[in-house]
Amino acid sequence: MFMISLFVVGAFAADKSWVNLFNGKNLEGWKVINGSAEYKVVSGEIVGTSICGSPNSFLAATDDYGDFILEYEMKMERGLNSGVQIRSISDPAVNNGRVHGYQVECDDSERAWSAGIYDEARRGWLYPMEYNQAAKKAYKKGEWNSFRVECVGNSIRTWLNGVPCANLVDDMTASGLICLQVHSIGQNKAEEGKTISWRNIRIKTTNLAKEQKKMDATVPEVSYLKNTLTKTELKDGWELLWDGKSLNGWLNAKDGIQPSKGWTIQDNELIANLAGNKGGGDMVTKMEYKNFILEVDFKFTAGANGGIKYFIQPNPQAPGFSTIGCEYQILDDKLHPDAKLGINGNRTLASLYDLIPANSQKYDPAQAVKRSNGVNQWERARIEVRGEKVTHYLNGIKIVEYTRGTPEWKAVVATSKFAKVKGFGEFATGHILLQDHGDEVHYQNIKIKELQ
Repeated sequence: MFMISLFVVGAFAADKSWVNLFNGKNLEGWKVINGSAEYKVVSGEIVGTSICGSPNSFLAATDDYGDFILEYEMKMERGLNSGVQIRSISDPAVNNGRVHGYQVECDDSERAWSAGIYDEARRGWLYPMEYNQAAKKAYKKGEWNSFRVECVGNSIRTWLNGVPCANLVDDMTASGLICLQVHSIGQNKAEEGKTISWRNIRIKTTNLAKEQKKMDATVPEVSYLKNTLTKTELKDGWELLWDGKSLNGWLNAKDGIQPSKGWTIQDNELIANLAGNKGGGDMVTKMEYKNFILEVDFKFTAGANGGIKYFIQPNPQAPGFSTIGCEYQILDDKLHPDAKLGINGNRTLASLYDLIPANSQKYDPAQAVKRSNGVNQWERARIEVRGEKVTHYLNGIKIVEYTRGTPEWKAVVATSKFAKVKGFGEFATGHILLQDHGDEVHYQNIKIKELQ
């Protein structure tokens, strides 16, 4: 194994367009930032050792990198969690120099999100491997794994042991540090002394177009560009429901006229009830939709309540619209009292309001019950309607699923506040509504793809 490792390093060095970030002998060109985990060189490998009582530790290459292709091999003892930071930042003026930015995950858990992309100490998961479940089998637990990371412009793509994994589009950080992480283990004595090893770390920063691999068409592209569609999204039939600068395409639910107050457009965000601009009322789309995928990025303030409704119908007795429909709940579960009402948490974040509680473990026991980024942090709602079948996702993870019109559906409706609403939720088509519940809630990246 050691002879093979030396041969590979030699082959890497022979290609002058690649640069070895690790010389195989010592930690020249690297420095430890944050944490107190030990890093040392053993038999041509960088070895990091977990330690109790330390925050996340990072061994950083001393240069910043923008566009590049990075390859490395990594082995992690069972029970640990780790990753490699890319385009990351450690600024003494920001959170005492805490490393933050993109991380290529190494995940030993049953969740199996290795080679997914996490935004360390910033936005949380950007590309959990629920988006590409076929790649969850690529990681070899307790063995050497080969990673490839391509960062070119706003595209960040990963491969693990040759398997295409993440396909992210994001433009928050264009360049930064590359760091090797030893994750905090808190006071878990059982994990202390376990190791993570890296070897054959090389980078290419020139003539990248020639070297880039073609991403498999089956790997979903996930974009966080603000109120902008990528070429792939346009080709796939996505449309923006909000253009980022006006209320064109939206109507006040009460009178059917474009809203004139209560909704603020600021910093590419659509904000309900920003201080000094309240009372806008619910808004609905001009168009109605039948089968679709809807994505909405939202951010709630402390104690806030809001919602995304669908299957909204015109009000037959007034110029506007009914505000009764199926609702993807937006809520601060910790501070808003509605979280404790209803039945079994069916009024909490991402639930089908007052009907079905959000619970990721119902669909995958390896998941947390709910993965929320919390107050004043962006979250991503996804609603899929395929005929009578409807699915809610929160931050890329399935959290609610139901089929309208079935005996089970009717039984759930019968125990809810909608029990007396004839045919509740069973309309074939309807408008989409953003709720004004009187609290400050932010939205961006509101887009839809109609399905056949």
